[in-house]
Amino acid sequence: MKRVYLDHAAGIGNPSSVHHEGRKAKKILDDARAKIGAVLNCRAEEIIFTGSGTEANNLAIFGVPSGHIISTNIEHHSVLRPLEKRGNVTFVPVKPNGIINPDDIAKALRPDTVLVSVIYANNEIGTTQPIRAIKKIIGNVLLHTDACQAAGYLDINVQNLGVDLMTINGAKIYGPQGTGVLFVRRGTRLMPIILGGDQERGLRAGTQNPVLIADFAKALKLAEKKREKESARLINLRDWFIAQLPDAKLNGDPVQRLPNNINISFDDIDGEMLMLALDLKGIAVSTGAACTVTSTEPSHVLQALHATRDTLHDQGNIRLTLGRSTTKKDLEYTLQVLKKEVARLRSL
Repeated sequence: MKRVYLDHAAGIGNPSSVHHEGRKAKKILDDARAKIGAVLNCRAEEIIFTGSGTEANNLAIFGVPSGHIISTNIEHHSVLRPLEKRGNVTFVPVKPNGIINPDDIAKALRPDTVLVSVIYANNEIGTTQPIRAIKKIIGNVLLHTDACQAAGYLDINVQNLGVDLMTINGAKIYGPQGTGVLFVRRGTRLMPIILGGDQERGLRAGTQNPVLIADFAKALKLAEKKREKESARLINLRDWFIAQLPDAKLNGDPVQRLPNNINISFDDIDGEMLMLALDLKGIAVSTGAACTVTSTEPSHVLQALHATRDTLHDQGNIRLTLGRSTTKKDLEYTLQVLKKEVARLRSL
């Protein structure tokens, strides 16, 4: 049968439309929701699609009822800044190894505490937090975790973690940019921060992008399938590389960290100069989170690990994050260049 499309006001393939084209788009969304739910071990309807991990974090922070919130001093800025805007927050400091003590969370609890938000794996230093232990301590208080860096490397089964809200995004798992998910456990009260239509159970207005969301689901499924084998491979590469750098200081716990994260500091070196020197030799690293690359202030995460800011000003910091394409030959070349450039910059 010939199709005549006369619903251009809605756009072709709008999942909210009830005609054939709309139903086809909705099925793509439903299938993706089911695939993601299977990886997270949750109901499909507990998956809320967003435009990014940042948006999902904002929804989790601003969406919960008014009251006291507990978080840590090493959260991603997409959690820190909403918390600062909202107010009534207790920031619990991490230990010098970058890991939170669950007992310190317990000490910060108040009768009006409505949410605890703790990053699962830190984006800068890679340290991982005892999410399940935190949930056991806080009981019925809602627990949110930013798991954007954890997907593909750590267990993101929400039943194992015990979380009520969890953020993941597509860009960190080789999926499309501009995609995010907020897991919202059934029964969790949440208010939308984007108002308009009734998409995503009324929690996120705006027409969904079925193509990007479908790719997100495929990427997450593949990342979970490869997780154990790839994590073991990267841990071996990570630890070998760190062992070759006796002159560098590893930031964060050496064991309780992401398989692919190497965050190191060198005395008497400017981190940005070192990053640029490596870039000229064909090696891409960073000095911290990509979203704060224009900031001239020392990283708030590194500040949380040091007693004084003066220590940070005497050190240069770079972050290397390994991936599926990383080989030992890549790291051998990086090691060779890195040692030469550190020596050269110090001589200047």
